[in-house]
Amino acid sequence: MLLPSRTKFRKVRKGKIRGVASSGNFVAFGDYGLMSLEHERITSRQIEASRQAMTRYIKRGGKIWIRIFPHVPVTRKPLDVKMGSGKGNPEFFVAKVKPGTVLFEMQGVEESVAREAMRLAGDKLPVKTKFLKRQEV
Repeated sequence: MLLPSRTKFRKVRKGKIRGVASSGNFVAFGDYGLMSLEHERITSRQIEASRQAMTRYIKRGGKIWIRIFPHVPVTRKPLDVKMGSGKGNPEFFVAKVKPGTVLFEMQGVEESVAREAMRLAGDKLPVKTKFLKRQEV
């Protein structure tokens, strides 16, 4: 699973995810990409499940890039704890994703294989996704 080695602050506020992606919004490394169409917090477990689904389908052929990283800690309070007495402990990390963010990229496989692998990966994520091809300049 993806985890930051260290963070500047242990706990952060939830905040809101607004607007569309202004960076990371085009296919930069591979030939095919998977783009988010919604804004959501994606956990490191969901990213790992997507990566495994893609890797298994392409049978270790080609190359995969993960374009998002879970930096943001999410806190939870234990069960049966009364309100108050501060913020809970960090439980897991998430990546905040905006519409238009490229989540994964792939290279070295046929388009039909890449499309199906990206569909399997998208099914593991909490956002609607879209398959992209690199725009040749």
